[in-house]
Amino acid sequence: MAALLLLFLFLFASSALSQDSLIGVNIGTEVTDMPSPTQVVTLLKSQNINRVRLYDADRSMLLAFAHTGIQLIISVPNDQLLGISQSNATAANWVTRNVAAYYPATNITTIAVGSEVLTSLPNAAPVLVSALKYIQAALITANLDRQIKVSTPHASTIILDSFPPSQAFFNKTWDPVIVPLLEFLQSTGSPLMLNVYPYFDYVQSNGVIPLDYALFQPLQANKEAVDANTLLHYTNVFDAIVDAAYFAMSYLNFTNIPIVVTESGWPSKGDGPEHDATVENANTYNSNLIQHVINKTGTPKHPGVPVATYIYELYNEDTRPGPLSEKNWGLFHTNGTPVYTLRLAGAGAILANDTTNQTFCVAKERVDKKMLQAALDWACGPGKVDCSELMQGESCYEPDDVVAHSSYAFNAYYQKMGKASGSCDFKGVATVTTTDPSRGTCVFPGSAKSNQTLGHNTTALAPSANSTTSGCIPHHYHPHASSVNLTLLSLLLLIALVFL
Repeated sequence: MAALLLLFLFLFASSALSQDSLIGVNIGTEVTDMPSPTQVVTLLKSQNINRVRLYDADRSMLLAFAHTGIQLIISVPNDQLLGISQSNATAANWVTRNVAAYYPATNITTIAVGSEVLTSLPNAAPVLVSALKYIQAALITANLDRQIKVSTPHASTIILDSFPPSQAFFNKTWDPVIVPLLEFLQSTGSPLMLNVYPYFDYVQSNGVIPLDYALFQPLQANKEAVDANTLLHYTNVFDAIVDAAYFAMSYLNFTNIPIVVTESGWPSKGDGPEHDATVENANTYNSNLIQHVINKTGTPKHPGVPVATYIYELYNEDTRPGPLSEKNWGLFHTNGTPVYTLRLAGAGAILANDTTNQTFCVAKERVDKKMLQAALDWACGPGKVDCSELMQGESCYEPDDVVAHSSYAFNAYYQKMGKASGSCDFKGVATVTTTDPSRGTCVFPGSAKSNQTLGHNTTALAPSANSTTSGCIPHHYHPHASSVNLTLLSLLLLIALVFL
């Protein structure tokens, strides 16, 4: 019986791991207030994300990912492509500095050489394959070629006539690059990297592509797109584009190169003409995409063969140039709160970010202590927060400092206000976090631990927004100055009532 139980647990864990490993995220850094690498890793771990693509090889990021097990794609930026493609020594130096110095503590699995070079930097296209080969040679010298793959992400627009997929082919202008590239990928066992954006296909189709078809929404059988040559039915744009890439490779006699989708997503906000860049559509697309990938649905051409996919992107990048939609592809704001709550029922733990129910408000550590004290006094006074747990002898009294006490009071107010926008600011001394600040027997309002704390009156921690009595501690009875134990005070009042 014990052996069967162990076997079940092993199979369950293996299944969960293999599911989780199919979905990753891109991390762009064009933001005003970029979280620290440690904060980034904390968010990823809280969301069970174990695949990440970086657009460079930032040292602080690589150090932060050490010993996390998270699989990393690191990148050679386009502006370094020319130097690496012309010098084996330059490539070897890049691998030594950015890969060998961190591996295996940092789980680097792939090097992406450039990004969308054929379409965004066409003048560099002739040297692309040389750059890949030099990086590969450097990995061989470092004895890392079996652990780390080398590839380059492409825009899906390098594929022409993508529907029906069976007639798709690569833009012949790029044949001098595509053919040796595919030969390289096949010889090294590396994937074809493809950026797939049904949003742009939908917008540019001028109404030809239905919105539901772009969003993975269920279609009636008579509305599914059918490839007349193969009779394969397509229920979404994503699968059609991926299969178009498979068919385009087979047209050139390459049939065993896997595909990894290095970017895919949907913007949650847009300018005037970007009517379909909405929170609802972004939620629908990413929720359905993640479900589609995790369920190992595969594509009509390769059913049951999952396509590892990286969501674009982790954070909204507010400093990106271009229309408003360019700044709003993120799943999260930089303070760690989700832009929207993904609908992932039954999809396992990966990115099931019910984090709107798992966010907390805490005091910033490096702020003026007088400002913190003033904010604490307000929360426990006019803010009508129940601060009784901060009294001496109560569960949240220790540590007895203004930062810890403010965090408790700020969070109690934040939870009381339903986590409304602006309820975690306190004139700039508070911030939202996805890390539960509860410690020991001190359980913060909103914590999942509150329902597990036996004998503790959890309702007192988060008073109703409709409450007219706050139970707060007046300023002149601030917990730092008071030695009154509330339990003893209650007992004395009870005795007084009896004698009265």
